[in-house]
Amino acid sequence: MTDHNVQPVSKVSTVSSAPPLKLDDFLPYRLNVCSALVTQALSRIYAGRYKIGVPEWRVLVTLGEFGVMTAKAIGTHSHMHKTKVSRAVALLERRKLVARKANRDDLREAFLSLTPAGREVYDELAPAALDFVRQLMDTVDAADRAALNRAITKLIERSAQLTVGVATASALR
Repeated sequence: MTDHNVQPVSKVSTVSSAPPLKLDDFLPYRLNVCSALVTQALSRIYAGRYKIGVPEWRVLVTLGEFGVMTAKAIGTHSHMHKTKVSRAVALLERRKLVARKANRDDLREAFLSLTPAGREVYDELAPAALDFVRQLMDTVDAADRAALNRAITKLIERSAQLTVGVATASALR
């Protein structure tokens, strides 16, 4: 004899309880969506005109800000994998926007810098990028902007700490 009032476990659990994690409310997901949308919108400033993608943009503006750097330093600063940095640098070199100079002390690495043409692109892009940020931040009340910047800084710092903590904990297992 079977009881027709009994529902399968999967139906009972999905009907009677809320999911423990709602992706649309999950902060890492929301930050990722925000980042992806901002990156996509910003890329419209440089992708069409200069025929560069996000990794090339990051290398270009990093060198524009800091001058001479190694690819490793660019990757560390921009949180890009070394392969992405390497490919971006190669494309920018082919386009004569980045120059490479060997490190005499360590021939495995090179010092990278913008060429005059690369500096010209950077100088053209910087004001457009800053205008983009102004348009983006127009949606945040002026009184809230400093708090938003502090919150983002704290989230970045804490994420870095947690990354080290998770890596350390994994190594100890």
